[in-house]
Amino acid sequence: MRFLILLLGFLSSYTISPAQILKKPIPDKLVVLTFDDAPASQYSVVAPMLQEFGFGATFFVCEFQPNYADSTLYMNWRQIQVLDKMGFEIANHTHTHANVSKLTQAEFNQQLTYIEAKCDSLGIAKPTNFAYPGYGLNASALEFLGAKEYSFARAGGSRAYDPLNDHPYLVPSWATDETNKQDILSAFDQAKDGKIVILTIHGVPDIEHPWVNTTPELFREYLQYLNDNDFTVISMRGLEDYIDAEEAKRLILPDLAKRLAN
Repeated sequence: MRFLILLLGFLSSYTISPAQILKKPIPDKLVVLTFDDAPASQYSVVAPMLQEFGFGATFFVCEFQPNYADSTLYMNWRQIQVLDKMGFEIANHTHTHANVSKLTQAEFNQQLTYIEAKCDSLGIAKPTNFAYPGYGLNASALEFLGAKEYSFARAGGSRAYDPLNDHPYLVPSWATDETNKQDILSAFDQAKDGKIVILTIHGVPDIEHPWVNTTPELFREYLQYLNDNDFTVISMRGLEDYIDAEEAKRLILPDLAKRLAN
């Protein structure tokens, strides 16, 4: 019993050294912009604005069912290819915006492989990062991602990402809409002391899903704020310049309870 108490005390006092996970220090004011679901406005509105400010970003693409065929609502694959040629990251959001917490491993692989194959056919690099549709996830989903050797997976949680404590498959983010401007501006203040702020953004505007709509005017206001206050704005792929995802996955236990509590 005494040995067990000593062991538990050692484990509770053990902390991960930054040198084990970080390739270089995380600077203050580091922000990651991510965009979900491939609505058409990401091509026509978002990408030109990002280029104007010289910001990086990740587009988590899927073929949103059942209306993906309506090109007025969603990007087609040629437009997604253009985003890639513009230098933005194209990442995986499943084929059909599936709730991965309800998928078998075979179904999960099929969902991700479809997007990977589409990218390959258009000369887009194989996706290495993932975002959970609707933030639905469970422990099995993390195992499936590991088997497919993805680097990072973005979830929700409305808090900053701490690379020394958050598992790379449970990267938290804030979701924008047209009602939470003050929450997002306050979130930017948390990009300090080794923590990174990540945003989940949908359409700008989002015609089919107004509850996650961000107006073009508000989106420009965010970009102007980041620019005027000297933030560094990168894609999820850009995290690899700072973080050794493989070491982080090896050293950090995924804490689903922490994710659900935020």
